[in-house]
Amino acid sequence: DEQGNTWLTAFVARSFGQASSHIYIDKDHVRSALRWLQEHQLPSGCFQSVGKLFNNDLKVWLPDVGVGAGGTPCEDTMLDNALHCLKKVKLDETNLYVKALMAYVFTLSKDMEMRKQVLDMVEKETGKLLLWGPRDHDCVQGMISVTVAYILLAHVSKPDLLPNEASVSKLVRWLSAQRNAFGGFASTQDTVVSLQALAQYAALIPQEIRDVKVAVKGMGASPLEFHVHKNNKLVLHQASLPADTGTYTVEATGSGCVYVQTTLYYNIPPPKTEVVFVLDVETVPKECDGVRKEFDIHVSVRYVGDRGTSNMALLEVEMLSGFIPVQNSVKEVRLFLQLSLRISKSNFPISLKLNISVEQDVEVQNLKAATVHVYDYYKPGEISLTLCKVTILPPTQT
Repeated sequence: DEQGNTWLTAFVARSFGQASSHIYIDKDHVRSALRWLQEHQLPSGCFQSVGKLFNNDLKVWLPDVGVGAGGTPCEDTMLDNALHCLKKVKLDETNLYVKALMAYVFTLSKDMEMRKQVLDMVEKETGKLLLWGPRDHDCVQGMISVTVAYILLAHVSKPDLLPNEASVSKLVRWLSAQRNAFGGFASTQDTVVSLQALAQYAALIPQEIRDVKVAVKGMGASPLEFHVHKNNKLVLHQASLPADTGTYTVEATGSGCVYVQTTLYYNIPPPKTEVVFVLDVETVPKECDGVRKEFDIHVSVRYVGDRGTSNMALLEVEMLSGFIPVQNSVKEVRLFLQLSLRISKSNFPISLKLNISVEQDVEVQNLKAATVHVYDYYKPGEISLTLCKVTILPPTQT
């Protein structure tokens, strides 16, 4: 999307700003992003919502009141105007995600009066969210994790916070329980924000670890023992349980703070693949000079899923052995896609039709079929309604 997206630009600029003290980040990228955001700031201080987001999971919860990015001292006016915009927001008309963001913003801006007002409203809704929040859909669960992470950030970013406050430890326990077996969360966004919140909380805990011993005991098996001390406290300690079934207890002794996670794997069939694209492929011969064989591949694809629009979709057209795409036809496809996205209200028109020309570069005997494959980039399980892969053969062989 050549226009750019305000929310995504702000989120990436913020992430780059935070990462710049640990890895090399070209500061010009961050500055240009902030300048671009400033160009889209309205006189009210709010930011104009522009551009496309090709991941619908993020669109559902995006606030319309404004965005924020990690800035530099020269951006004071821009930030002051944005805070002025947020103070005018009617909190009763916003969802919990927006309130969580605003609580974090007012904590960072040291506006304790607005922070308390927002957090008081947040706490009334958080208990029900943690108790009944849906867990069967990564999109919904991911956004709940992001919301809780921002609430936790609002707490841990306060200078005089005590880490053993009950409201804070409750958020930490819930958020830690959402981590998957690989240490991340449901999506990139909630992983970034959640790990930041947990890391800031961990920084508040006294780091003095003398020697913590953790024993995992089960019936009829020797206990597993882990020793955590100041020299290995940043190392992941892990082991497999001796038996697949049974009751296990975890006992910890010593002085310090450790995090214990158990991961249970089920041998169950994968979920049924959702088919949301209709895909048709046709090969059409072209006149050739008797030496180089050429033919066109006509592809028609249509989105028929439950959502109003698709996410970003990838259409992969494999080449037959010895054949290469004609570059002019590839350029025409790219131009057509750019135009169709501009004039279409969805990511696809009613039916998107593409034409790619291929030519023989090297003669290969006994050609095997190539395939065309269309799928959702953010949800790879969403594929073609007819066939996941459509066979392509040269016209003379079909």
